[in-house]
Amino acid sequence: MQFHKGNRSNEDLLAIYKQLVYPRYIEEKMLKLLRQGRVSKWFSGIGQEAIAVGAALALDADEWMMTMHRNLGVFTTRGVSFEKLFLQWQGKKDGFSRGRERSFHFGSAEHHICGMISHLGPQLSVAGGAALAKKLKGEKKVALAFTGEGGTSQGEFHEAMNVASVWGLPVIFIIENNGYGLSTPTSEQYVCKDLADRAKGYGMASKIIDGNNILEVLDQLSDARSYCIEEQKPILIECKTFRMRGHEEASGVKYVPQELFDLWEKKDPIKNFEQFLMDEKILTETAIDEMHAAYIAEINTDVETVLAIDGLQVDTALELNEVFAEHRSITTDVSMLPKQEMKMVHAIQDALKVSMQKSNLILMGQDIAEYGGVFKITEGFVEEFGKDRVRNTPLCESAILGAALGLSLEGYKTMVEMQFADFVSVGMTQIVNNFAKIHYRWGQNADVVVRMPTGAGVGAGPFHSQSNETWFTHTAGLKVVYPSTAEDAKGLLIASIEDPNPVMFFEHKALYRSISGQVPQGHYTIAIGEARKVQHGDDIGIITYGAGVHWAQAYALEHPELSIAILDLRTLSPLDYDAIEAIVKETNKVLVLHEDNMFGGLGGEIVAWIMEHCFQFLDAPVMRCASLDTPIPFAIELEDNFLAKKYLHEKIEALLAY
Repeated sequence: MQFHKGNRSNEDLLAIYKQLVYPRYIEEKMLKLLRQGRVSKWFSGIGQEAIAVGAALALDADEWMMTMHRNLGVFTTRGVSFEKLFLQWQGKKDGFSRGRERSFHFGSAEHHICGMISHLGPQLSVAGGAALAKKLKGEKKVALAFTGEGGTSQGEFHEAMNVASVWGLPVIFIIENNGYGLSTPTSEQYVCKDLADRAKGYGMASKIIDGNNILEVLDQLSDARSYCIEEQKPILIECKTFRMRGHEEASGVKYVPQELFDLWEKKDPIKNFEQFLMDEKILTETAIDEMHAAYIAEINTDVETVLAIDGLQVDTALELNEVFAEHRSITTDVSMLPKQEMKMVHAIQDALKVSMQKSNLILMGQDIAEYGGVFKITEGFVEEFGKDRVRNTPLCESAILGAALGLSLEGYKTMVEMQFADFVSVGMTQIVNNFAKIHYRWGQNADVVVRMPTGAGVGAGPFHSQSNETWFTHTAGLKVVYPSTAEDAKGLLIASIEDPNPVMFFEHKALYRSISGQVPQGHYTIAIGEARKVQHGDDIGIITYGAGVHWAQAYALEHPELSIAILDLRTLSPLDYDAIEAIVKETNKVLVLHEDNMFGGLGGEIVAWIMEHCFQFLDAPVMRCASLDTPIPFAIELEDNFLAKKYLHEKIEALLAY
């Protein structure tokens, strides 16, 4: 291994050595503690320290780094204390995630580190978003993301690369190619000669470097950083290295040939750099021994300090309160605002315009720029707000959602439009595992609204008509909003954009142009979590949302002999339980109506809550009216037969007759 000193002073080289060796000392201590049963799990980066340390040294302290299992050196080089890290690894209250996450599944905004999730690939897209934020601010900065050779097989790797190239983002993608994805060797992971070659398919520059040579890593990444800033382009760097321990300690290394260990032992990044410094008379054995003793004493002290701390005192209220970033949603008094008759589609458009004028909101989605989106909601926005803020996206839903989270790290608000709600399935990991959990995990909010054109009634078939709102109501950390009127659509969308938490905003396609109403002009909000009493009644109450509101109103008009109360939920998560209880008390007979399938629909949850909390007010079992438990068919006759609307009369008759 050849080291090129360059113009570095002896003091510089010693400083690099200290950064390089410190995580190794920590690792050796952790392995001892693991054998003693004093820690539960450990992912070792022994043999790969030069990559993490070199990357952290090459970047500015305010440039985001998206880390993986074996990047301890990023945290130590960025000044995160071992005591704080050990608090995290032990699940203590004062760790980064208050005991809610383990090992390296955490981040620190203070240190500009966005920690991993187990799915690996999604963090690459988040780096792209962080790089985009720096670009939009005019800052000469980059973002950097790590992945392993196994992670390059994931779709998100390719989506992130493509988006970064198309948008010209200053992001460094690092592949730590250590030979094995858990036990799967590279021969079973890919067939190209080098993973760096994949960059060619995206028009991206790439490099292959010796990941065990700290000076080469530092020099090459410094050059890569300059390239990304000057050219405003991404780069892919493949670091050749080796994993000297198991994927995690419990998995062992029996599947690895001994000759590989023998070969890479000779390439140990610390031993080789240490020998170089001794040959250069920069470091002595005495200095090494003194450094070793000092580090070990410090580490041992921190270990004993943390182990002496009592276990967590569970606080259920705190757990529930920290799922979301704190935000007080309000309903604006609109009595003094002028109003205008508007279709729902134009009310949504108006909400986006108001929000664009009032904040740093970025809009992203397929065909939303010059074309204006398939529903023409953003038509004319490019001319008014520019292509930096109204961004056409490649067909990379997951990467775009990840980029939205990356923008959020830098304080931007983002709206991602799913062309159809059905298409969100390819971005589920970002939404349910990254967006929804990130504040609970380490206090970072995801300031993202995902607009979801949804619902049937337009003969669009099973891939453009699904009601998939309950996919998200089940996931803690997401707010789910579903307006039924033009006025509510505008006020709730503005409120969703102003909320720092992730919001899934459902818009029924069949209502876009079929309904209209008096909509207040200018800025106003409707509180997320507040239902709307559509009308009072004595005979039965219908709890519903979306198109169901209009079905219920139409039925009430057709049956004036019945006194029907109607509650429009508007927000599906969190639910307005007070309003639900009130309609039960008012009518004593309740029907829950929704367009979604019966089984697993939101109606089942509402019925269960009513039975648990309002049973004494009921004169009949709570009933549900929902669509058939089949995919949504295309032919209008079949679609009409599918929809809950067809079954509303018989359900009401059954409820009244009870």
